[in-house]
Amino acid sequence: MDFVTILQVLDSTVRLAIPLLLACLAGLYSERAGIFDIGLEGKMLAAAMAAGAFAALSGNVWVGLLAGIGASLIMSALHGLASITFRGNQLISGVAINMLAAGITVLIAQDLFRQGGRTPSLTSGGRWESIDWPFAETLANVPFFGQTYSELISGHSLLVYVAIALVPLTWWVLYRTRFGLRLRAVGENPASVDTAGISVIRLRYTAVMICGVLCGVAGAYLATGLQAGFIKDMTAGRGFIALAALIFAKWRPWYALWACLLFGLLQAVAIRYQSIDLGGITIPVQFMEALPYILTVVILAGFVGRAIPPKAGGEPYVKER
Repeated sequence: MDFVTILQVLDSTVRLAIPLLLACLAGLYSERAGIFDIGLEGKMLAAAMAAGAFAALSGNVWVGLLAGIGASLIMSALHGLASITFRGNQLISGVAINMLAAGITVLIAQDLFRQGGRTPSLTSGGRWESIDWPFAETLANVPFFGQTYSELISGHSLLVYVAIALVPLTWWVLYRTRFGLRLRAVGENPASVDTAGISVIRLRYTAVMICGVLCGVAGAYLATGLQAGFIKDMTAGRGFIALAALIFAKWRPWYALWACLLFGLLQAVAIRYQSIDLGGITIPVQFMEALPYILTVVILAGFVGRAIPPKAGGEPYVKER
């Protein structure tokens, strides 16, 4: 494997890791506030359908992005209403959102476009275009540094750079701002936050809405950046993989970045090398495609007991009278 091939695999790794990273950061905000959210999959799916549909109808990728965020926010509002206002079981609420999104996205897409539950293929105006950085073409033939700059750093869409920039921003918000301190505190000991005169309900709703925005961007990227339109169940378990990455990262932003890149690398390898010959033994393509999901199970089995979640996570807060 030469250096150019390695760069191509790493380039695919970054592109495939972006929806995982956005969903992982979304879950990070929600779960740090004490609201477990296994409905990331459903929110991403709803956002992908809305983004693909509105981008196809309008021919404008920004309209698709706003529609995706709006659809995800609606799902987040439902989750917040069920788990915060009515103090329902957060896991059941997340499952309900996943089931609702899986059915309603296909139903709406079929009603709008009559193409078997998918949206039309998006044209250039409805998709995110790659951004070429200065001198990328000039430095393409320079060994190592020039090739890395041209092939790996340059040439991604806007949402890729936004998602990566959100990692240090999330770290700063959570660990260097008053809002972040309160958000983490409400996930650990909401009673103490309430005693300080801060609304636990408002903080948790804010975290759930931030989660909805990030899931909306992730779903929009799937439909208008990674692919050219919406298809049935296109998230393909990415929401659950993002949750596994979040547990693996122990609810920390920088660790989440590396965990998502690891999952992205496995997906990139599975796509590029579907049949690998190891000394006469051929690894079947099905095993390569299942690698990210196998790692998900291994991580959940090996790290779920070691990673300590927020103490008040999953518990509805009842104000003492």
